[in-house]
Amino acid sequence: MLRHIAQRLINLIPLLFGVSLLSFVVIQLSPGDFLSEMRLNPVVSAETIEAMRRNFGLDQPVHIQYLKWLRQIFLRGDLGISFAYHVPVTWLIGSRLLNTLILNIAALIIAWAVAIPIGIHAATRQYSWSDNALSMTAYLGISTPTFFSGLLLLLVAFKTRLLPIGGMTSLDYEFFPWYGKILDVARHLVIPATVLAFTASAGLMRQMRGNLLEELRQDYVRTARAKGLAERPVIYKHAVRNAINPLITLFGFEIGGLLSGSAILENVVGWPGLGRLILEALVQKDLYVVMGSLMIGSVTLVLGNLMADILLAVADPRIRYD
Repeated sequence: MLRHIAQRLINLIPLLFGVSLLSFVVIQLSPGDFLSEMRLNPVVSAETIEAMRRNFGLDQPVHIQYLKWLRQIFLRGDLGISFAYHVPVTWLIGSRLLNTLILNIAALIIAWAVAIPIGIHAATRQYSWSDNALSMTAYLGISTPTFFSGLLLLLVAFKTRLLPIGGMTSLDYEFFPWYGKILDVARHLVIPATVLAFTASAGLMRQMRGNLLEELRQDYVRTARAKGLAERPVIYKHAVRNAINPLITLFGFEIGGLLSGSAILENVVGWPGLGRLILEALVQKDLYVVMGSLMIGSVTLVLGNLMADILLAVADPRIRYD
């Protein structure tokens, strides 16, 4: 296992190099740059724009820009300076990273806590009214875009006044005691976390239901029942344990998508997270913010898949990475 982990981490280096090169080229292929909109402003002189181009390094060839950016990453761990915010990209991403993690981890916990029991219930009561109702709800969750669900819940919150609308904190957040600050963030977290959890749990529930139904038809389950084992141990001790293994792989992908999975929803509900920052940077062509976000997302995806492999080996003793 340790050798497998070390090999995966070593393979991360050429992978990040390839991702960075491809991303840099694709971004540069799009028309215009960060200063394109500023050129349309008659107040800003051409001399000022040219000076900014030199200051940002946009007057140099693309391959020189990429090599300089790559060199400062390896030598100083510096992801560059944001064109729009005029601050280091590392600091800018770090200031938004915690907010995104709070939102996505909360949604992930809710989704798994809800989807697994519901999937087991639907599989053990196949074609019952509850199974049909849960399946219809799951189809609704899979087919409904997150931005639409977010807008719908914002409308409900506006009508009922039960939950705050938009943002992460209230205007008077700084005057709250420490426990009041936690409760205030939790109240603002309800709508976006519920939307993300609803979408994620729908797919997990259908996956769990299908996996468990397949396991319940296997010979070892029929043998266990023939030996006189009670139905509950047959399901939870044998069938569920095997049915949940494919979901562990999905868990790895969800870990990898923690930093970018809520980008659209963050814009809808005004959550100040990393996904919102990435979309703003893409629109503005804030080159180094986009590149830094892609690098962090790639590392998270690889580490998430590695974590899934480790958990899969722990959950299933038949799996070995020798």
